Amino acid sequence: MKRGSSGLSLVVGVNKPTGMSSHDVVNRCRSIFGERRVGHTGTLDPLATGVLPVCIGPATRLATYLTGHDKRYRVDIAFGAGTDTDDVDGRVVRTAPIPRRLRDEAFAVSFVAGLVGARKQMPPAYSAIKVKGQKSYEAARAGTIIDLSPRDIEVYDAQLIGVRDGENDTLIWTVDFHVSKGTYIRALARDAGLALDCPAHVAALERTALGSLTKEECLSLETLTDLKERAALDPIRLLGVRLAYAEEGLAAKVENGVSIAPSLLQLFERRTRSLAAEMCACTSGVQESVRAPYDEELVAIVSDNRLKALYVYDEARACFQARCVFKTGVSRGADI
Repeated sequence: MKRGSSGLSLVVGVNKPTGMSSHDVVNRCRSIFGERRVGHTGTLDPLATGVLPVCIGPATRLATYLTGHDKRYRVDIAFGAGTDTDDVDGRVVRTAPIPRRLRDEAFAVSFVAGLVGARKQMPPAYSAIKVKGQKSYEAARAGTIIDLSPRDIEVYDAQLIGVRDGENDTLIWTVDFHVSKGTYIRALARDAGLALDCPAHVAALERTALGSLTKEECLSLETLTDLKERAALDPIRLLGVRLAYAEEGLAAKVENGVSIAPSLLQLFERRTRSLAAEMCACTSGVQESVRAPYDEELVAIVSDNRLKALYVYDEARACFQARCVFKTGVSRGADI
């Protein structure tokens, strides 16, 4: 076994505490699992708390496939002050009186509902986006503003939870957002302030779900230290893909990354993406799928109850092609 290798391959959900960067969490997990290869699949600002999937060992190769999911957040938007980072950790750069209408809950409900839909969003200057190899936040700290381009994002749902007075003469709107990949909540807060002629920033932020992974399934670092590999989640549920089982001769083909005819793979699908629903004893977690494979569909291959490979269907060649093969497989944990 290589130095810094634990022999483990799994995915866990961390409930990130405030004040830690996502990289800080990765370093803690390296220590917890005794594993050098650790990576997260969705950056959270130090201010933010909540859902942070972390891949351990060879499972880090799954990170690419776990980053495109929608996300849910609960955010406190503070009106009355704008900061250079668009959150409470930044330097206040502008203030303004709070218009009376912002205290009207009916107005707030209507405005928040109007945020639903697709749009272009300008990322915050303090973001990890790279332009010509330089991260935007590094340039901003050095006093240089990188020319960022607007990005396509979508707000699937937005619900006002409440309105209250905040600290330092601010007004807080607590909002639940369901958004697409690439959406910056700090930018939503900033743009809400611009639209309402009152500067705004994020005062608190919690990610409550990433794809099918919810906050209730995520563990504190202290609990993770106690459970270690017993905290493993099923990566196939997190990926949200169909699966096939491979045994004996077919398993050998998968281990060697051999192309596979669709007639050799019976596809199955999860009855639901909700872990809670699958815990019901009246139903099994998977069922046979009647849908034919479609071009570029990603499929998980299971052998000995471990994720052994990810294959993609090539319609032109009428076969499944290997994308990512795991020699020892990725643990499917207990949530299967």
